[in-house]
Amino acid sequence: MYELPNKNIWQGRVDSETETDKFRFHQVVQLWDVSDEIEEGNAFGIIGFKCDEGVRRNKGNVGASLAPDEVRKMIAKLPYNIDENVSTYDVGNVLCESDKLENAQSELGDCISNWLNQFNIPIIIGGGHETLYGHYLGIRRFLGEEASLGIINIDAHFDLRTNTVPSSGTMFKQILEKDMSAGYLCLGIQEFSNTKALFNDARIHGCKYIPENELNDNKIKHAFNLIDEFAGKYDFIMLTLDMDSIAASDAPGVSAPSPFGLEVKIVRRLLRYIVSKNNITSFDISEVNPSMDENDKTIRLAANLIAEVMKNFKGINPEGVKS
Repeated sequence: MYELPNKNIWQGRVDSETETDKFRFHQVVQLWDVSDEIEEGNAFGIIGFKCDEGVRRNKGNVGASLAPDEVRKMIAKLPYNIDENVSTYDVGNVLCESDKLENAQSELGDCISNWLNQFNIPIIIGGGHETLYGHYLGIRRFLGEEASLGIINIDAHFDLRTNTVPSSGTMFKQILEKDMSAGYLCLGIQEFSNTKALFNDARIHGCKYIPENELNDNKIKHAFNLIDEFAGKYDFIMLTLDMDSIAASDAPGVSAPSPFGLEVKIVRRLLRYIVSKNNITSFDISEVNPSMDENDKTIRLAANLIAEVMKNFKGINPEGVKS
C-alpha cells in the first residue's frame, strides 16, 4: 500500500527564512505523490519502506517498519549542505500489509522505477533488509534485462539463505539465481554471523567479499581497489547498507546488533567512495530499529549517513540508460 508523504515530519530549527545557505532539510524538501510527474531531473527522492515481515520470517527482532519516518525526522533537522541546484523530495512510503511481503516489494519496485524513469535518484529507507529486493526490482525494471548490474552490500551477513519463503536473509540468493547479469560484492562480512554453508554458497555464486577485520584505515585502499574492479565490470551499480554492519556501540538500534561491527568512519568512507562512481544508480539503508535504539543514536547516525550519500552522490547518466 502506498502512503503519501507527511509534511508534519519535516520540522526543525530555522536560522533564516531567506538566506539559502542557512537552510536545513525541512526548509528544502518538497512533497511528491508517486502518481505525479516531475519536470526536473537529477533530484533526490526519499522513499520509505515500512516493513517488518522479512525480519519476522527470518526470526529477527521486528520494529524496523518505524524507521522511515523516524529517520526522516532526524534528517529534517540537518543543514542542507547539498548542491543548491539539486532538489530533494519526500516520495512517501510503501507499506507492507499483513504478511504480503512479495506484494510490497513489487510495489516498492514500481515506485523506484517510476522515480528513475524521470531521471531522478532514489534514496530508500527501510524497513528490514528485505527492502533490498524491492530496490533491486525497481532498478531492474528501469534498466531492462540487457544491462549488467552490480550490487554492493555493506553488511555483516551474506543474506544468501535458502528458505521456503523469502525473508530478510534470502534476497541475494533470489537475485543471483534468476539474474545472470547481476553480481554481488559484500563489505563487512563477519565470520560468526554466517555459517560455513553460507561462505560456501558465496563461493558457488561467485560473490566477492571483504571480512570486517580487513576493513580499517590501514587496508582501506585494498577495499577501494576491489570496489573499482567490481564497479568496472558492470554497466550500473546499486548500493545497500545494512546498519547491523556497524558496531553495536555506535548502532545499538538494529534488528541484530553486532559487537564486532565496522567503525562508523570506515562505513562513511566506503559510502562516499562508492556513490562517487559514475555508474551508481541508487542507495538504500535498512535495519534501523527505533524500538531497540538508545537515545536515538542509531536513527541520528542513519540520518547523517544518508546526508553523506546525498552530498557525494555522482548520479546516473540518463543517456546511458535510455538511448
